[in-house]
Amino acid sequence: MAPAAPLPLLLLLLLGRPLLGAPGQGAGTWSRFARLPYPQDQLFLHDTFPDGFLWGAGTAAYQTEGGWRQGGKGASVWDTFAHRPATPSGSVPPGPAAGDVASDSYNNLFRDAEGLRRLGVSHYRFSLAWARLLPNGTAPLNPAGLAHYRRLLGRLRELGVEPVVTLYHWDLPQGLQDAFGGWASPVLPQLFCDYAELCFRHFGGQVRYWLTMDNPYVVAWHGYGTGRLPPGVQGGPRLGYRAAHHLLQAHAKVWHLYNDHFRPTQRGKVSIALSSHWIKPQHMTEKNIKECQKSLDFVLGWFAKPIFIDGDYPESMKSNLSSLLPEFSEVEKKYIKGTADFFALSFGATLSFQLLDSHMKFQQLESISLRQLLYWISSEYNNPQIFIVENSWFVSGSTKRDDAKYIYYLKKFIMETLKAIRYDGVNVFGYTVWSLLDGFEWHRGYSIRRGLFYVDFQSHDKKLMPKSSVLFYQKLIEKNGFPPLPENQPIEGIFPCGFAWGIVDNYIQVDTTPAQFLDSNVYVWDVHQTKKLIKVDGVFTSKRKRHCVDFASIRLQISLLQEMHVTHFHFSLKWSLILPLGNLSVINHTLVHYYQCFASELLRVNITPVVALWQPMAENQELPVSLAKYGAWENPETIQAFVEYARFCFTSLGDHVKFWITMNEPSVKNLTYTAGHNLLKAHAKAWHLYDKEFRRSQKGKISIALQADWVEPACPFSRNDQDVADRILEFDIGWLAEPIFGNGDYPQVMRAWLHRRNSIDLYNFHLPHFSEHEKKLIQGSFDFFALSHYTTTLVGWEKEDALKYDHYLEVQMINDITWLHSPSRAAVVPWGLRKLLKWVKSKYGNVPIYVMANGIDDDQNMVHDKLRVYYIQNYISEALKAYTLDNVNLQGYFVYSFNDKTAPKYGLYSYVANQYEPKPSMKYYREIIDNNGFPGPETPELVCPEEIASCSECHFFRTRKSLLAFISFVFVAFIVTIFFITYYSRRVERRYK
Repeated sequence: MAPAAPLPLLLLLLLGRPLLGAPGQGAGTWSRFARLPYPQDQLFLHDTFPDGFLWGAGTAAYQTEGGWRQGGKGASVWDTFAHRPATPSGSVPPGPAAGDVASDSYNNLFRDAEGLRRLGVSHYRFSLAWARLLPNGTAPLNPAGLAHYRRLLGRLRELGVEPVVTLYHWDLPQGLQDAFGGWASPVLPQLFCDYAELCFRHFGGQVRYWLTMDNPYVVAWHGYGTGRLPPGVQGGPRLGYRAAHHLLQAHAKVWHLYNDHFRPTQRGKVSIALSSHWIKPQHMTEKNIKECQKSLDFVLGWFAKPIFIDGDYPESMKSNLSSLLPEFSEVEKKYIKGTADFFALSFGATLSFQLLDSHMKFQQLESISLRQLLYWISSEYNNPQIFIVENSWFVSGSTKRDDAKYIYYLKKFIMETLKAIRYDGVNVFGYTVWSLLDGFEWHRGYSIRRGLFYVDFQSHDKKLMPKSSVLFYQKLIEKNGFPPLPENQPIEGIFPCGFAWGIVDNYIQVDTTPAQFLDSNVYVWDVHQTKKLIKVDGVFTSKRKRHCVDFASIRLQISLLQEMHVTHFHFSLKWSLILPLGNLSVINHTLVHYYQCFASELLRVNITPVVALWQPMAENQELPVSLAKYGAWENPETIQAFVEYARFCFTSLGDHVKFWITMNEPSVKNLTYTAGHNLLKAHAKAWHLYDKEFRRSQKGKISIALQADWVEPACPFSRNDQDVADRILEFDIGWLAEPIFGNGDYPQVMRAWLHRRNSIDLYNFHLPHFSEHEKKLIQGSFDFFALSHYTTTLVGWEKEDALKYDHYLEVQMINDITWLHSPSRAAVVPWGLRKLLKWVKSKYGNVPIYVMANGIDDDQNMVHDKLRVYYIQNYISEALKAYTLDNVNLQGYFVYSFNDKTAPKYGLYSYVANQYEPKPSMKYYREIIDNNGFPGPETPELVCPEEIASCSECHFFRTRKSLLAFISFVFVAFIVTIFFITYYSRRVERRYK
């Protein structure tokens, strides 16, 4: 049974292709994506894009060019807006830092072109600065501006990079705003057409893709409605809708101009770059879905429906806005309809969560699902060819070259585009990262960065420095996507004989209520009145001895474990309950007897108990109150108390327990260095106690179990991020592992780091020192390496998010948003387990390893147990790869957890209305156990010797076979002798009679 690989073809059949679009048909998007197969649809898709797919990067003139007074350039509305002073009353805030110099691309044309060459892009989107070509917005033409763009196009031609040229990207010449009121004037469409004619005539022979304008929603609504952006006119909704009306007319004029006069010779294509957000319903109700549809109509449909459908505004806008919305004549509708040769989409940080007015969400939830937006466009607008002409996210303005957050958003958006193509049948033919280099980010100035290349805005030469995202995007272009990798393929094979298949329950359900058979009282049944049993005073029966079968809770738990087919069961003892005072003065004999019974009953059904002496929990760390009260592990006296407790447990339970854990998952996040120091000494002393006094008679093994989640550098190309990952692994795992499994002392990385922190920041983080005797005591105090592993974390050194930044270790936690996540947001990263196992082997040699806990939370709904099925399947698959391909000495695997009663949402058994029910994940795990892995047709059959049931009574006889044979011989001889004595005695008696 090999683990199943993601099946794109199967998903494609399940999802179906979008129908030819029509207005309103996009409303089916939300219900469709709510029905997708889970978790398969959310998995990373290893596939490539269609042949000939266009990969590019983009910029906008005002964001990157600078040179605002060079070469005869005129002022734009953005120049004016960014330079405006604040009013004394504060009613008008000052403009953002200006783009006067920005990235200085005007003076570094060949620098930018070199960046494009390094990326290996097929196209470059840039915009023409209207005021650089026509300083006042109209004739005369500026020769210096014309020469500049000719040089740029010439260099692109030399590199074989396709230009995608935007005529107008928000930087309207200030002269047109002053003379006519900008886009509020009906004169502007013709002036824009005149400007476009000049561009087509001078540059059209070298340009195949034209965009008339970018994001008219922002220009109209925030330029002329709210006044948040240039030209800053606070004209209210009416003026905003009028400006949009003129923008649509201007676009249509330019399209017809090109279509009638330039297309026959230049053979190019013209469209308009439309931006949109994505929105999801608060609840999956028809009303909320209609509100989501309305939200997209009011932002994207405002411009897309007139162009791609019928030349008129969406019905939802017309019915809600009445007289506010201008009307198109029938002639204008025909003129505007169809004025785009492809659908140019802009999606990302410019609009999403930034410039979308809250009332246009219609009380629904904004989201960043590019895939769903692409499907909606395909459904709503007749399945057009889609060219993504702007997409990315942003990082902090202080982030320099390791832009991990940017990479993972890019990865998410490109992955969603690939799924839209492969799963949903959306016709996307190109993708453009925004932006080629850092620049002026509109209303946010220089507070954020969106470039692939880093620009130091304070430097004179504005040299481009590649960020980690350059390497990511470069490799992605080379491979044309995410082709399948050998390490991502499923594996066929089985684990060795004797492999430990286990399940974990942190603390077993303890119920010491005596059975009715132990009650010596006599009862009568009142059948006439109360219908209850009534105790008869003064009448008693004889008491019988207690038996393990008297504990009904044990029988139930054992039967559930048997149903699972596990070979091992891992649980922890409660030190605080066994020895309430922390010493042997008070012993909870009833609880100890319960544990004895539980372990013996496990052995009776051939399940090996794996018992931890101590596991920290929230309340008092699960220490006896007297120890917790006086410093817990900070107090050296706790060491000896633990050793005494361990001796008692070995004595009381050792005949039944052959697999001990001294301490289970001590949390390094909550340990001081002193506490960790004492904890290690306590473990070592307990291990030596067992080794010297109990191992020979009890024949068991003992070690410590450490929590060990994998840590991966956020930027795989960054040496700094790799150093951070190495440091965190040493602090999280090596802190307790190195003294035991390594050289007997703490990792050198820890000591060096703490020395640096203490010297620089005047901290006093003291990492204690072991004496030479203590080092020898601790080093080698193990029989195996036990670890608990749940997830993988990405770390980086660049501070990006203060809430997820650890100042002490100087580490930024990063989230790969393409990873599958549980309801609690735990990342499902199966390959992290394999990397961890290889790391342990490389650090500590060929030590026997047990994965003592591995599990995920999931929704209580049985349907959603599919996530846990996927988790178990793929984590065990990675464990098998570590065993078979990496030669890791892996000897056991345990799933966390047994049931939802003791570990809500993690159990393989649900617990509802006092009933345990097996989940699909339990049955799937049982199937893996029965197969001992994932055998395939070519897997050789593994013949394992029959396991003899393990029990303490049987052990006594098995180890004394010679003695037993001798006793048996003596016994038989004795019986024969007695027989002959009796026989001949009777014959003698008869003879004398």
